[in-house]
Amino acid sequence: MITRLPAWVWIGAASLAMVAGMVNVVGYLGFEHQAVTHLTGTTSLLGAALAHGDARAAAHLILIVLSFVIGAVLSGVIIQDSTLRLGRRYGVALAIVAVLLAVSVPLFERREIAGAAFAAMACGLQNAMTATYSGALVRTTHLTGMFTDLGVFLGHRLRGARPEPRRLWLCLSIIGGFLLGGIAGALLFPALQYRTLYLPAALTGVTGVAYAIYRHRRGPAGTLSS
Repeated sequence: MITRLPAWVWIGAASLAMVAGMVNVVGYLGFEHQAVTHLTGTTSLLGAALAHGDARAAAHLILIVLSFVIGAVLSGVIIQDSTLRLGRRYGVALAIVAVLLAVSVPLFERREIAGAAFAAMACGLQNAMTATYSGALVRTTHLTGMFTDLGVFLGHRLRGARPEPRRLWLCLSIIGGFLLGGIAGALLFPALQYRTLYLPAALTGVTGVAYAIYRHRRGPAGTLSS
């Protein structure tokens, strides 16, 4: 049960979900119309490409999948933990995410698939670095788990149980952040095109700096999960 929810968890989860929402909508609106923040649809498209013998599309989709996984591997190397806790190198991971998103912009502008690959790598790194909090799975680049937890919460309430409300609010903050990011990205894309990604890159960098300051003030040690 979530007995306490530090401010950095709320702010970090919502901010990173907003980043993912913006990145994903740019991927959809871009030249490949490709999601980059999660792999469910990508894997389905890969299956279809293989079934139809479309080698070019299959190669591009495999690159996206591998890039996302490489990002998750980087998280495992940098964070070296599966539970949210102060003292871990989240600032370093967020800095790398910001750089990857910034690098993807000129590649996208040249209509190179490498742009989507770098964006997917950034999302894989971000998604893996936010793992679990108080037994709750926290993912910020896709919403399937969040909507599942929301449904479970409502089901428990219908049965008369009293589930932990803070877990509900954590889910809603992530869903809301992702949605707001998607709205912002869709509004900005007609004017800024792929340069829209500089905004989530900057937001990621600011989140990393804020975490570093918070960590310094609170001290490097101590798990925050109950």
